[in-house]
Amino acid sequence: MADGDEELPRDAKIVKSLLKSMGVEDYEPRVIHQFMELWYRYVVDVLTDAQVYSEHAGKTAIDCDDVKLAIQSKVNFSFSQPPPREVLLELARSRNKIPLPRSLTGPGIPLPPEQDTLISPNYQLAIPRKQPVQDEEMEEDEETGDPNPSQEQKPEASQRTPQRVSFPLKRTK
Repeated sequence: MADGDEELPRDAKIVKSLLKSMGVEDYEPRVIHQFMELWYRYVVDVLTDAQVYSEHAGKTAIDCDDVKLAIQSKVNFSFSQPPPREVLLELARSRNKIPLPRSLTGPGIPLPPEQDTLISPNYQLAIPRKQPVQDEEMEEDEETGDPNPSQEQKPEASQRTPQRVSFPLKRTK
């Protein structure tokens, strides 16, 4: 053993020997502590689940069957099996029947149709409507020579509503 192995706890020595048996020679020392923490968390989770199963069964102590059931539920929950090859092939065939969108031809990088991109305009502009100025009102303002418009004319200007212009999010064909 190496000179630092005597001061390692028993569990750390086990993790170190597991790494060595798997052919891992070069690793940082904190890897051992990370594996130990993962190991302890897993054991605590399994034993907590086993205790819940034991209490549900009306037992006073945890037995081997409770631990096996807890481990099996952990495996089923944590690791899922991929679907069979036949199912994947059928899904691939059905998906590949749909053709890809045609790309825009031109110089540069080929892009999908404009309705499928995020660069098409999708915003609204508020353009204020211009009220046609009547010639009579202009003549009255000039004749009166009043530099300040009357109080009655100000509300009319504030009542103007902006004209809304919108651009569609998607093009319709």
